[in-house]
Amino acid sequence: MIRVLLVDDQPMVRAGLALILRTQPDIEVVGECGDGGEVVSAVSRCAPDIVCVDVRMPGVDGIEATRRLRAVDGPPVCVLTTFDDENVLWSAVDAGAAGFELKSATPENLIEAVRTVASGGTWIDGTLLGPILAAYRQMVRPRPHGDHRINALSARELDVLRLMARGASNREIAQDLRLAETTIKTHIGTIFTKLGARDRAAAIVMAYDTGLVRPSG
Repeated sequence: MIRVLLVDDQPMVRAGLALILRTQPDIEVVGECGDGGEVVSAVSRCAPDIVCVDVRMPGVDGIEATRRLRAVDGPPVCVLTTFDDENVLWSAVDAGAAGFELKSATPENLIEAVRTVASGGTWIDGTLLGPILAAYRQMVRPRPHGDHRINALSARELDVLRLMARGASNREIAQDLRLAETTIKTHIGTIFTKLGARDRAAAIVMAYDTGLVRPSG
């Protein structure tokens, strides 16, 4: 079972999300809270595999809640938003979120996002990819297309990064490339070091930005 904690200041939104997720036999909503300041204690109490958090909340917002969870090595976070504000989205990437989904997404997309992030993958809704890339280019650097850091990756590391960018988990990458999962973890660590990326989401954004992976490809 995938254990989910829902964080949103609107009770009706939480109820709707829970209703969707509870239709799936492999997903269990184990807790809810309405303020980002409650997230760390709720995680300790409920032991979720994934936290779905609203970006915009009064008090402690979803970005700060994500940052706090990553600081205590909490479960992966999937950010839910009605906004495509590029600065907000990049702040979520920088805070360590592993998933990015619109509240207006189909139930099928929400369910797939939860499964992907809970299994160790990264999920970026296609609608949000453009704004995230725009913020990356504006806030991180201007660099020429074809960042030299990508060129430092070996052929195998490029294969791993491409699969990561498609949302594959470590296990799925290992199966696809016929390698041990521990080997994949080693490759991913090397990718992070060579790219100067803190986590999967940042590495994936760089893969799209440099054209290694294309949204429609």
